Amino acid sequence: MSWEPVIGLEVHVQLDTRTKLFCGDLAVFGAEPNTHVCPVCLGLPGALPVLNRRAVTLAVRAALGLGCSVHTVSVFSRKNYVYPDLPKGYQITQYSRPLATDGLFETDRVAVRIRRVHLEEDAGKLLHDAVPGRTAVDLNRAGVPLIEIVTEPDLTSAADARAFLDGLKRTLRYLDVSDCDMEKGSLRVDANVSIRRPGEAPGTKTEFKNLNSFSAVERAIEFEARRQGELRAAGDAVTHETLAWDADAGLARTMRSKELAHDYRYFPEPDLPPLVLADEEIERVRARLPELPHARAARFEREYRLPAYDADVLTAEAGLADYFEAVAEDSGHPKAASNWVMTEVLAWLNREGRDMETPPVEPWQLAELIRLVDDGTLSSTMAKKLFEDVAGTDRAPREVVEEEGLAQITDEDRLAGWVEEVVAGHDEEVRRYRDGEDRVFGYLMGRLMRLSEGRADPGKASALLRERLEG
Repeated sequence: MSWEPVIGLEVHVQLDTRTKLFCGDLAVFGAEPNTHVCPVCLGLPGALPVLNRRAVTLAVRAALGLGCSVHTVSVFSRKNYVYPDLPKGYQITQYSRPLATDGLFETDRVAVRIRRVHLEEDAGKLLHDAVPGRTAVDLNRAGVPLIEIVTEPDLTSAADARAFLDGLKRTLRYLDVSDCDMEKGSLRVDANVSIRRPGEAPGTKTEFKNLNSFSAVERAIEFEARRQGELRAAGDAVTHETLAWDADAGLARTMRSKELAHDYRYFPEPDLPPLVLADEEIERVRARLPELPHARAARFEREYRLPAYDADVLTAEAGLADYFEAVAEDSGHPKAASNWVMTEVLAWLNREGRDMETPPVEPWQLAELIRLVDDGTLSSTMAKKLFEDVAGTDRAPREVVEEEGLAQITDEDRLAGWVEEVVAGHDEEVRRYRDGEDRVFGYLMGRLMRLSEGRADPGKASALLRERLEG
């Protein structure tokens, strides 16, 4: 009987605030080391924390978006440990009375219970080999507001863990609580892994700290489940420990024995009163929640009759989904709008290194292009060319068509002229087609479209060409 992984995740998310959680220092990425620090985040004697209201609002917004119950009273605690990136010698977090509990996050693939969402401050950052052979400390990040999202151990494969994280990141971005940029450390993952025989209780767990990509999460879980299975098969015990993932070597290394809650000597933070939220305030935040990606994708399938794949791609980012809806409504052709957005629009953004804040064309321009194809004014080939021509401008596609004479040509005499030119200039291909090699037809049609500069009506031109070849 095979072993089944049992996986729980702890996801640390930096909140999108201008300042830190308990002081007025800027919460910015990429500044010169140790330039955004003050007595509060350095823990100097006499410095007192003051809670950032926006951080609380964003944390409540995230918790509600994850289906949690937000508590009207929560309490900050001191988590005591000594490490170079923690100048106070303790972290202000929430422990026994967190902000929110008992959520449920669902995607098409997984349903995961959320045990808790709580507020805490980030630690600084160690810069290894900043000076050759030495480790430096940058405390700019110390005190930046975080939420920690703790799941129940409901995941049973590395692939499911990644699917959960993909969906979670998408949802948090929709909620506009964080940019979730893992390269900047805005989202970091700890993974708890154990194994069991199906139907049995989980065995001893190990924990990976600060996994900085979803692929690292997936690979680390797969490695650890396999390693624990080999240990158990050999009759050896799994040690309760904290591991670091070495992505280059593709293996885990022991960091330290796993701490328990009593090791941190949690006690209520004496410099902060309990966080008290009125029911009305929580409901105001709930009323402003956006339509979340899973629900939006389901609506796209239902209302616009899109395939599940299209709906998933189009709801990857809120801005992309908004853009698609504007084009679909204006053009009256949702599937055509989906095709254009998923191909031409996304390809242009990728090529130009842009995002949906600066789309290649405005929704009304793309909608007009779609209508020009639908009413037969443009072939799809000419429409794609015109898309590139109007990208980055405010020109109306229909006006460009009229000004530059780009309308699709349907006149049979002109089409017949191009047919004759193609047939006369490709004796070998014509012979092969008449000998039964039907695939040559596509090549000949391509020549015809090139002769017409893409303006020939493909349907009529195709019919005339085939009639001529078979006549």
